[in-house]
Amino acid sequence: MAIELDKDARDRAIASLQRYFTENMDEPIGNIQAGALLHFFVEEIAPVIYNRAIADAQERLQARIAELDIDCYEEPFDYWKKQPARKR
Repeated sequence: MAIELDKDARDRAIASLQRYFTENMDEPIGNIQAGALLHFFVEEIAPVIYNRAIADAQERLQARIAELDIDCYEEPFDYWKKQPARKR
């Protein structure tokens, strides 16, 4: 599954890369260069982050499913236990 950014996210990411280069590197980076660098990050590095996020989500869901029987369990045949004892 390819990771894609919508236009707004892509534009904001490019602007962020350009700002980073302006503030932290010796030379600023142009729009085309920042776009190419972003493309590289999305193709090369983003899948690692995406896969980790999916694994974390699966882990949390599996933990919740394991607790489902505790949260949603109802004791059967409990009516008589709740009734006061009658004298005969």
